[in-house]
Amino acid sequence: MKKWIVIITVVVLSLIGAFWLTGAYNELVTMDEAVNEKWAQVENVYQRRADLIPNLVATVKGYAEHEQETLTAVVEARAKATNTTIDAGNMTAEQLQQFQAAQDGLSSALSRLMVVVEKYPDLKANENFRDLQAQLEGTENRITVERMKFNEEVKVLNTKLRRIPYNMIKGMAGVDIRPYFEAQEGSETAPKVEF
Repeated sequence: MKKWIVIITVVVLSLIGAFWLTGAYNELVTMDEAVNEKWAQVENVYQRRADLIPNLVATVKGYAEHEQETLTAVVEARAKATNTTIDAGNMTAEQLQQFQAAQDGLSSALSRLMVVVEKYPDLKANENFRDLQAQLEGTENRITVERMKFNEEVKVLNTKLRRIPYNMIKGMAGVDIRPYFEAQEGSETAPKVEF
C-alpha cells in the first residue's frame, strides 16, 4: 500500500511540475511574440516614413533645384535606413544601435531638408508639400509612440526573464533578453539657442 502512495505522489508531483513547466514555457513564448509584434509595428511606421520621402523629395526638387546636395543626402539616408533590418527574434543591442543610427541619419537629413525649405516661400505655400510635411510629422509622432510601446513590452519580457524560475527555462523556450531603444547620444543636453 505504501508503495502505491509513493508512486501516486511521484506521479502527481511530476504532473504538477510538467503542467507548471508547460505554462511557464507558453507564457515566455507569448511574451516573446508580443515583443516581435511591437517590433513589427516599429518597422511599419519607419517604412511609412520611408515611403513618404520620395514624394517629399520630388516636390522639393521642383522648387529647390539648387539644393541637390541636400536632396541627395536625404535619398542616400533613406536607402541606408531601409537596408538596415533586424530579425526581431534574434535582436542584439548592436543590431538595434545600427538600426537606430541609420534611422537617426535619415531624421537628420530630413531636418536639414526642412531647414532648406525655409528659403523657398512658394514651396512652403504648396498644398502638396504642406500635406506631405503634415504626414511626415504625424509619422514621426507614430514612431515615437511605437518605440515607446516596444520598450514597454521589452521591459515586461526582460523582467520576467530575469526572475526565477524563468531565467532557468528561457533557453528551452528560445527566448532571451531584448535590447531597448535608447535616446540619441547627446539628446540629454538642450541645444544652445543664440540670437
